[in-house]
Amino acid sequence: MLEILVDRFRARVQVSLTRAGLSLPWWGALCASAVSFVFTAVALVQRDALLPPEPIALAGLIVIAPSLIWTITDWIMPWVRMTALIAATVVLLIEPVLPDFAPLLLLVAATEAGSVLRTTWGIAIVTVTGELVLVVAGIWGGLIGGPVYMVAILLGLSGGLMVRWYTRVLDAERVNRDASRDKALLAERQRIAREVHDVVGHSLSITLLHLTGARRALQQDRDVDEAIEALTEAEQVGRAAMADIRRTVGLLADTPSGNTPLPGVEDIATLVERTRVAGLAVRYTQEGDLGRVGASEGLGLYRIVQESLVNVVKHAPGATAEVRLDAGRSGAKLIVSNTLPAGARRTSEDGSGLAGMAVRAAQLGADLSAGPNGRQWIVEVTVPGAKP
Repeated sequence: MLEILVDRFRARVQVSLTRAGLSLPWWGALCASAVSFVFTAVALVQRDALLPPEPIALAGLIVIAPSLIWTITDWIMPWVRMTALIAATVVLLIEPVLPDFAPLLLLVAATEAGSVLRTTWGIAIVTVTGELVLVVAGIWGGLIGGPVYMVAILLGLSGGLMVRWYTRVLDAERVNRDASRDKALLAERQRIAREVHDVVGHSLSITLLHLTGARRALQQDRDVDEAIEALTEAEQVGRAAMADIRRTVGLLADTPSGNTPLPGVEDIATLVERTRVAGLAVRYTQEGDLGRVGASEGLGLYRIVQESLVNVVKHAPGATAEVRLDAGRSGAKLIVSNTLPAGARRTSEDGSGLAGMAVRAAQLGADLSAGPNGRQWIVEVTVPGAKP
């Protein structure tokens, strides 16, 4: 129960500070109020003004007034509080004592002015007014040790300005941290969007090839067995795509939705074979040790091959394609080429697939080129510094 009350009080103070445009922590405001209450109480005890209450005890009510206003309205008003501290000091210094805690209220006011007031003239008004109160009390009120208290006010002002500086640094750091977090979240969402785009685009293209093959087998050849085989392949591709999408989307959750790893460079052969079975005339050649290619590089190359084959199916139906991968000591080189049908006009701006491949290549630190070369369309990716 006590913990709940403390949490509610803390939340209320923090909301009031935010509403007043103050970036101080809730405990900072609480400590400042507590210190001013203690100084006032000690000053009143020094003057024997509490029991029985004397007119000078009005200073205590003046100091408590801003807190009472906050209790009723939830509003924190820095100027009201500083004015109350200075006014309470004036009342107490009507009867100075030795030593005297009353001038320390001016130190609190200067500290708060330096830490929360937004204008230089406001800080100067509070500080100069406090110094003038001490000068007048020393000349006509009999206050002893006025110069010491005046120096204390300047020290309090320095402390308040230091608090202001640290608060601004913390606010800037918080803003930068939030911006970095938002940037990282955006990058992660874009990465997952590219993964889903590649998976869905490839699976749909392969599925359509199988469905086209099944339709032709039934319409032209009346071959039910071939049609069933094509539909079975389409079903398997769809199931594999669903599993891949679940793994990719699972990256958004707190825990992965499966233990199956994402595809890598060693899965390119299976990808090409699956595309060939679906009806695209494509062959695959591989040289070197695939173990030299890291996991992230392997996933990037796999997705680039996937998107390239989707583009072949989409933009060059009936074309023949070739995928060549060379994993050497100096890096990995991938070339995906396909013939261009007569009259085909493709540019590097077609669709979003090439843009996605360019982003993946940039993430890998790889060089990518894509464009026509004679009667062929060639996508070439070079990944330097492959993993030893």
